Amino acid sequence: MELFYHPLSRYSQKVLLGLYEKQANFYPRVTELRDPLQRQAFSKLYPLCKLPLLKCADGSLLPESSIIIEYLDHHIRAGTRLLPADLDDCLRVRLWDRIIDNDISNQLFLLEQQLSMAQEHRNELAMAQVRQKLMQVFNGIDEELANSHWLVGDGFTLADCALLPCLEPAFTLLDLLELENLNRYRQQARLRGAWELVADEAALAAAEEMTGLKFIP
Repeated sequence: MELFYHPLSRYSQKVLLGLYEKQANFYPRVTELRDPLQRQAFSKLYPLCKLPLLKCADGSLLPESSIIIEYLDHHIRAGTRLLPADLDDCLRVRLWDRIIDNDISNQLFLLEQQLSMAQEHRNELAMAQVRQKLMQVFNGIDEELANSHWLVGDGFTLADCALLPCLEPAFTLLDLLELENLNRYRQQARLRGAWELVADEAALAAAEEMTGLKFIP
């Protein structure tokens, strides 16, 4: 398998986390879509030009982070089971996965876009509305975590793969320190081996962006 991804993309981090949890063998292909030449080459493989993209062993292409993780969980028996066998728990995992992608990850992106603009060009009302929506979702997650170790029960799942890449940006942009259960979750997530691998690669990529230098991991 080959994974086309960017280490600073939250959706790419989500899939990397799933791959590491499943102890999967894959060939990493870091793809920089802001580079015209790389974008042109990638568009020949996948015209929609979206990351992440998994090239399966049979040559088929699989986009969309949640679908990729479901594919991995179905085809790889080793490692962590990311979709519970129990139907009700599985539905809860899928529900939280969609909530996190749509109402956290995408909303964080909107907020980050606004903050990247010059002060005079920002839409302060829109930013306040996004922050309010994010706080509502995180309050719901904090309540959910009051009765579970991970987001859905005691096992690490697809829902956690979606949430972990959002935590550090969210804690940077929002006032989340009073959410005790979420803070406990954040601390235990930092100690998870699979996430440490993802976070280390992201930190290296971020440093490269700031300095313009390529580091050797």
